[in-house]
Amino acid sequence: MKNMSSIFLLFLFLIMSSCSNNNDSTAKDLYPNVTSKFAGKIDLNNPSNYANQIKPAYITKDNTTGNPITDKAATLGRVLFYDTNLSSNNTISCSSCHIQANAFGDTEIASDGVNGKTTRHSMRLANSRFSIENKFFWDERAATLEFQTTQPIQNHIEMGFSGTSGDQNILALITKLQNTSYYKELFKYAFGSEGITENKIQLALAQFVRSIQSFDSKYDAGRALVTNENQSFANFTAQENQGKNLFLTPPVFDATGNRTAGGVGCAACHAAPEFDIDPNTKNNGIIGVLNGPGIDITNTRAPSLRNLVKKDGTTNGPMMHTGNLTTLQTVIGHYGKINLAPGNTNLDARLTPNGFGQQLNLTAPEVNALIAFINTLSGTNVYVDLKWSSPF
Repeated sequence: MKNMSSIFLLFLFLIMSSCSNNNDSTAKDLYPNVTSKFAGKIDLNNPSNYANQIKPAYITKDNTTGNPITDKAATLGRVLFYDTNLSSNNTISCSSCHIQANAFGDTEIASDGVNGKTTRHSMRLANSRFSIENKFFWDERAATLEFQTTQPIQNHIEMGFSGTSGDQNILALITKLQNTSYYKELFKYAFGSEGITENKIQLALAQFVRSIQSFDSKYDAGRALVTNENQSFANFTAQENQGKNLFLTPPVFDATGNRTAGGVGCAACHAAPEFDIDPNTKNNGIIGVLNGPGIDITNTRAPSLRNLVKKDGTTNGPMMHTGNLTTLQTVIGHYGKINLAPGNTNLDARLTPNGFGQQLNLTAPEVNALIAFINTLSGTNVYVDLKWSSPF
């Protein structure tokens, strides 16, 4: 009986090994160009987990509408995101402006495109999904993330398939991808057929971008231990809890817009725990034009405040659409004294109590406490997770 059991176990092992080898050979047979091109980076039999990542129960906002994340389409999206073939001269990818080491932002004020510098600072993408704001770009000109994804591709400066100024249009890009062996296979893998369309490109890129999440910060460790964010966090220092209270608590103003009590009310526009932007915000008083004259009052969106800085306190690039604020001190200073600039007819009313530009009158300890709190919103995995890294 013992020998029979051993023979039976050996038989099962051989069957399982055979099945495993058949699975491997199936992937190699169906997708040989992908298998060879991305060996060691992408395993089509065992794709990375994009669709079922764990997120905290207190994270409830989600702008995914009609395009749920799948492991297969997000895998395609990852390749598209990092592929310089998506630019007209094969030098620029989405990742050129949205760099994993910078929470998918850029440390340059203006990013390089195929025909010059971008006209706005590149927005960080981490946690783009976790907002009730469906619109994208600083000026919200894209109604959805899906629509946003191919606009840089169709921009003359950025990636060069604009159909204007001597550029070919996006149909030329689609032909280019159809003639790239691994793309026909990847689109079949993700969508069931080799056909490549702009819509499928949008779906895959949006799924990859929405998959980029970060909930391993000191803030998250503390928030998991309380029932709401207004309670003191046991893992915070006294300074960090003070900064949290200042961030969450609305200020009290006198008749001329001077803060006389309360906090500073950052959460009115950047609500915890997602720290996304309120979709009803107007502009924040930064109305300059990047590397140009005049004013621009249309910029009303912002990225999540999570991972605004790295764990060491250095920023993931300059802030605001103009990139003109380079430290948290200067950002807090901007909100500390709002000036009513001529021509800014779109300034958010929350910054003009009683018709005056707010004067927060922050003390040095309050500024330091706010900075300490914002530092707690930074995680670590977003910078190093291989599933969001380049497969090339």
